[in-house]
Amino acid sequence: MTKIRTHYNRRSFLKVSAAAGGGMLIGFSWFTGCTSDKKIKNKVAIPNEWFEINGYIKIGDTGMVTIYSPNPEIGQNVRTSMPMIVAEELDVDWDNVVVEQGALDEDAFKNPQFAGGSLSIKLSWNALRMAGATGRRMLLEAAAKEWGLVISDLKVDKGVIKEKNGERVISYGEIASKAVGIEIPEEIELKDSNDFKLIGNSKKNVDGEKIVKGKPLFGLDFKREGMQLAMIQHPPAFGMKLKDFNEDYIKSMPGIVDAFVIDTEIKDKAWCDEKSFFQLIAIVGKSTWQLIKAKEAIKANWEVISEFENSDLHAKYLENALVSGEVNESRKDGDPETAFNKATKVIERTYSSPFLPHNTLEPMNFFAHVTENDAELIGPTQTPKALEDAVSKLLNLPVENISVNMTRMGGGFGRRLYTHFGVEAAVISKKAGTPIKLIYTREDDMTQGTYKPAYQSIYKAGLDENNNLIAFSAKGAGLPEGPVFPNRFPAGTIDNYLAEKIDVVTNVTTGAWRAPRSHFTAGAEQAFLDEIAELAGKDPIDFRLELFDCAINSPVGENNDYDAERYAGVLKLVKEKSNWGQSIAGIHRGVAAYFCHDSYVAEVVDVVLENGKAKVKKVWCAVDCGIVINPDAAINMIQGGVIDGIGHAMYSQLTFDSGAPNETNFDRYQLIRLSQAPEDIEVFFVDSNVDPTGLGEPGLPPAVGALANAIYQATGQRVYKQPFANNMALEKVVG
Repeated sequence: MTKIRTHYNRRSFLKVSAAAGGGMLIGFSWFTGCTSDKKIKNKVAIPNEWFEINGYIKIGDTGMVTIYSPNPEIGQNVRTSMPMIVAEELDVDWDNVVVEQGALDEDAFKNPQFAGGSLSIKLSWNALRMAGATGRRMLLEAAAKEWGLVISDLKVDKGVIKEKNGERVISYGEIASKAVGIEIPEEIELKDSNDFKLIGNSKKNVDGEKIVKGKPLFGLDFKREGMQLAMIQHPPAFGMKLKDFNEDYIKSMPGIVDAFVIDTEIKDKAWCDEKSFFQLIAIVGKSTWQLIKAKEAIKANWEVISEFENSDLHAKYLENALVSGEVNESRKDGDPETAFNKATKVIERTYSSPFLPHNTLEPMNFFAHVTENDAELIGPTQTPKALEDAVSKLLNLPVENISVNMTRMGGGFGRRLYTHFGVEAAVISKKAGTPIKLIYTREDDMTQGTYKPAYQSIYKAGLDENNNLIAFSAKGAGLPEGPVFPNRFPAGTIDNYLAEKIDVVTNVTTGAWRAPRSHFTAGAEQAFLDEIAELAGKDPIDFRLELFDCAINSPVGENNDYDAERYAGVLKLVKEKSNWGQSIAGIHRGVAAYFCHDSYVAEVVDVVLENGKAKVKKVWCAVDCGIVINPDAAINMIQGGVIDGIGHAMYSQLTFDSGAPNETNFDRYQLIRLSQAPEDIEVFFVDSNVDPTGLGEPGLPPAVGALANAIYQATGQRVYKQPFANNMALEKVVG
């Protein structure tokens, strides 16, 4: 077993006497309560009373355990996997566990409550284990005292404590009240990963049945008696702001309760606050249809405050930056310029991708009830603490007077990291003097901003007379942040290496989009590596493995971000599982591997030609993300990332005319269709005892490069611009 210091004193735990209801409440600083799910489990009954106290595992006298999941549920299944970790160390029967969503309480939680960067499990791994292990230790100590034994004389299995050399048994429910008052140990033993019973075994999504049956779980489902609905109208283009609108007429329309202008600009803005559209028209009404009709009737005067931008201008910004832009971050090993001059073969390619919206399935929405003294906020947010802070600053309310409760999210992908829609709801509620739920239309969302940035990168490589890679450079510009990661592969594998990242100013607001920067860089880098391999006359996987051998045996530099052996390991695994090198009639294959969010993923994409068009038949994935908590859910995350990566790289783009987005709904913005998705995606995980790393995002980036490489194998055509489907015909004409 591994020992870990609990670093929590007695005040970190909440004790409730047996007289208060026969249960032990173990108040850990990373759980917060809402309302119990009253469903009776298969093996135990609901206790007579539940206690709703911030931060706890709740054990009832029947043996039922409530575990609170602290982080937002965005579809990554943490509402199942986080409680699984606690239950593993607590050693309780999963059938006897009720899972509930914790509310925001980071003062008690001690770990950030957010969903982003594929960090939920990674950051909480030890805290969650400690929560369960400490509870188990206290229950064992209570049983030992009851029987006049020491803890080493006892063992526990699925919530039942037994004598090792005797017949006595007692359940957690029976001993819970006796554990009250037990001193919390300064050091606690965690299980060895080889002894895990729950972790590593698939468990169904705790919300799965409710999702299938359409039960109210999402923010859009939330209702409150007396609640009004609200919608907003922001300027039609970036670089504009509101002057005035036909307020009196809008107020006179059927079902409209109020209409007014709000200002949501926050001084000392945080990264997640709104950056473009502060002055908004807000309409409060009784139904979404009446609000939509009122929005259509708005006649507003807008004024220009900065230069309009369009897609041609964006392309020019990026091209100019790559020629003469200021480098914001770089790395240089050896003498790349001299090496390129000496190279026998030199290859240079330019790659680009457009702005993209997030397009979450569930429309953006948030509930707010703001009074003179406090605020209640309920809805789908990836950053509840940031929302609390933003509302506190804007409305001048103490944070202790603000409550934030998280609903399940119908997609996020980074879109709900940003707080503006929750802040807008709060401001509207305060001005209207009533609880409201703000709902965005699809057009509101797609024209608001926080897009995936637009990128352009130039890759260059030089080979010597023996086809050895002797020089490599990557130079990337982005609106507003460049896509290059200077210390990632192939850094550390080449003696003469140069990487340069360039940031470019734009008035189009951008934000984190699933696997930020990596989604583009992986596609460009991995497609380019295939061209180098072809120029050198080498198999694409063998060529990459040669580079990793260099990084393993004689790495260049000291700041390489990745573990070369683990990186090479997923390539070897996907090579084995996909039977790489075996010729299959009609199948054209591409490979890619990438490291991000501390995880390693390699993918092989199989493409066939149907009516002259490339169709993805199958994708093979090898993943090293450390310990896998819930295998079925982990597979689903990788599969979702693959489809997301293929779909956006192939079909999606957002263009601008005079600062206004052209694609404002799905009639003009193409998402991947069911018929275009891979028919099969097989996922294989490296068996590992390493602590868990990221998983929600790493499956996406290599899909882009593997797809580009497979398209080339099928058509003989390289694709350099996303979306691939729009640019393949053009490449044939000019290429």
